[in-house]
Amino acid sequence: ALGRPGDLLITITTSGNSPNILEAVKAAAGIGLDVVALTGRGGGALAGLLRETDIELRIPSDSTARIQEAHAIIIHSICDLIDLHITGEFQL
Repeated sequence: ALGRPGDLLITITTSGNSPNILEAVKAAAGIGLDVVALTGRGGGALAGLLRETDIELRIPSDSTARIQEAHAIIIHSICDLIDLHITGEFQL
């Protein structure tokens, strides 16, 4: 794993059951990474792996397209916040 304690793992899974995501979250917990999980539907198996300090942003929909559209908006918002942090400027 490339993460170190204090790093943040951001996961994106529509179902919450993607095997690679589940393994990544388990590995992250083992090395002290915090997790922000973007999920949909009921959160799947991933919801049960998250710790109290982790954050789940669950899109309450059964539509894969709607879940993925919401995930895209969230990711773009995170990118805007990173840009603001780095440059000190907010661009619309």
